[in-house]
Amino acid sequence: MTFFAINTLLAIVWGALWGSFAPLDLLAGFVFGFAALWFARRLVGAPQDAGYFRALPQGVILFVYFLKELVKSCLMVARDCIARDPRLHPAIVKLPIGPKSDLEIFLLANLITLTPGTLTLDVAEDKSYLVIHSIYAEDAEALIADLQSGMEHRVAEVFR
Repeated sequence: MTFFAINTLLAIVWGALWGSFAPLDLLAGFVFGFAALWFARRLVGAPQDAGYFRALPQGVILFVYFLKELVKSCLMVARDCIARDPRLHPAIVKLPIGPKSDLEIFLLANLITLTPGTLTLDVAEDKSYLVIHSIYAEDAEALIADLQSGMEHRVAEVFR
């Protein structure tokens, strides 16, 4: 059984012990289950760098980063929708991506598309780059550097 399945089972047991399956109780059970599994990882023979104990916190970091970018982009697009002189500089750029699995490319492309002001148009046949449209691409190199150091880096941290 995987650590995620055990952690989910511990969250359900936590909810049953408290007599409530409210989302906050299940979240608390999941957090306490994660901590318990982390402390007990040597007892169950898990390697020191077990992927679950690295990937789950990195997934939370990616989620928080995406929420921050989402709010920032929404505010920028809303500002330009009501401004007399919008600061739009639309452009289509190629975002080079390193060797990635299909799931990583799928997640990265969709996170970029879900952020207002950007849209993933295509993935290269050899999966070496994404074609992205942005309405804020005054400096294409800065946009590429921002996406690589932000979204792409955090997606890679979750899966590697």
